[in-house]
Amino acid sequence: MGFINNSWFQPPVLLLTGIPGLEAVQIWISIPLCVMYVIALLGNFTILFVIKTTSSLHEPQYIFLSMLAATDMGLSLSTLPTVLNIFLLNHREIEFHSCLTQMFFIHTFSSIESAILLAMAFDRFVAIQNPLHYTVVLTLPRVIGMGLAAIVRGVVLMAPLPILLKRLSFCKDIILSHCYCYHPDVMKLACGPVKVNIIFGLFLVLCSFGVDSMLIVISYILILKTVLGIASKDGKLKALNTCVSHIFTVSVFYVPLIVLALIHRFGKFTSPLLHVTMANLFLFLTPILNPLVYNLKTKQIRSAVHKIFKGR
Repeated sequence: MGFINNSWFQPPVLLLTGIPGLEAVQIWISIPLCVMYVIALLGNFTILFVIKTTSSLHEPQYIFLSMLAATDMGLSLSTLPTVLNIFLLNHREIEFHSCLTQMFFIHTFSSIESAILLAMAFDRFVAIQNPLHYTVVLTLPRVIGMGLAAIVRGVVLMAPLPILLKRLSFCKDIILSHCYCYHPDVMKLACGPVKVNIIFGLFLVLCSFGVDSMLIVISYILILKTVLGIASKDGKLKALNTCVSHIFTVSVFYVPLIVLALIHRFGKFTSPLLHVTMANLFLFLTPILNPLVYNLKTKQIRSAVHKIFKGR
């Protein structure tokens, strides 16, 4: 690699990791991975297309859903090149700055998705708490403003990540734990002091995912309180049924994210296979399941999809 300055060294490339112990059959593993990418991209594109072309779906809850679908597509496209390179072509190398760029987009889209899930929780709260004023509170400019705020917050919060990593010296191993670049994974390769990176990483978690998850929980506490105040049993079930898809989406987004963060915090006590499994669950679960769940659970979406595919 040429002359290495021990006080300041950035490796030209990093090595990504597939599935430990299954390197010989990675070409076969690439087939289901390709299928999952197709399902994720096609499913979310269908949601976007259906909402855009169906005037009856131009309502706040469906606009938020289209934002979620676009974010899921962005997250999938951010990781697709490296994942397919590893499993399809057995090409593990990624240029250092390309790694930082991919890392920025993965964390940014994750932060945006978290904010959109919070907006969707607020949407359900308003719809159940005060349905008569639903369209007054959630006007189109406000909905678009909330989406733009999610994007701006994600970009502003995550932009310092690659800058802080570039200031570090990397004189340890250059092998990452996942098939894509993830901030804690890249940071652990540094041989210099990483206290600033750790503090800023914790700040990001608290200011984005921490605040969002706390407000989502508060929203559902208030929703549950409102539902319990509904007199009829059918009314309670109907109100709760409108939240099922969102609750499921929140669960499949936050659970793998929390477990992945804990694995990186206490990684020496876990197997490499668990690292890879949780990283891939975080990567694939939400983009694949979101369009399927909303298609199955939302009658309006399902009807619009049927009409489009039948050419009506």
